[in-house]
Amino acid sequence: MKDLTHPLVWFYIPVTLTWICFCISVGNPAKFIDYDWLWLLFRSMSPYFWSALGVALAVGMSILGAAWGIFITGSSLVGAAIRVPRITSKNLISVIFCEATAIYGVIVAIILQTKIEYVQPVDGVWDRYAMLSGYAIFGSGVTCGFANLVCGMCVGIVGSSCALSDAQNSTLFVKILVVEIFGSALGLFGVIIGIIMSGAVTWSGAK
Repeated sequence: MKDLTHPLVWFYIPVTLTWICFCISVGNPAKFIDYDWLWLLFRSMSPYFWSALGVALAVGMSILGAAWGIFITGSSLVGAAIRVPRITSKNLISVIFCEATAIYGVIVAIILQTKIEYVQPVDGVWDRYAMLSGYAIFGSGVTCGFANLVCGMCVGIVGSSCALSDAQNSTLFVKILVVEIFGSALGLFGVIIGIIMSGAVTWSGAK
């Protein structure tokens, strides 16, 4: 069996298959990107699709990150607490930090949902302000969702290490907790940028 770290496995084969599929779908290898088709695609898609997708990604990716982090730190905490029960209560703060990433996503999703307004397309064409709003909500949701996904993973791994270190030496808890606090703050950056991006939402030019 070929080693998975070999470039043939993780680079050359995927790139070759991607190129073959692209040539088959586009039909012209010389035209790598069909800009006319992409413009028609994006022009025809409803801004409410992008808005709904942004809201879904904001809450979905945040909850996924929180669940992932709780899974990592919770399993280590429960396992280490069998031998050293004293670490259980104070290391629950790691679980709280992971849960906070899900709360960030829920808050941003609620804010984005309140910004969605109904507008009527003119002759089947959406107004540019409506398209701008759809893309802004989508970008805001993606930024917040993926920031909290990575934040939850970071806090989970650091929280797991914190529980194991505290089981060995109780003086290490506060020192590692500082690292965990800074890791948890990364999710706030995504929330702040997401809220700023959603400020560009204007569904009609009259506003």
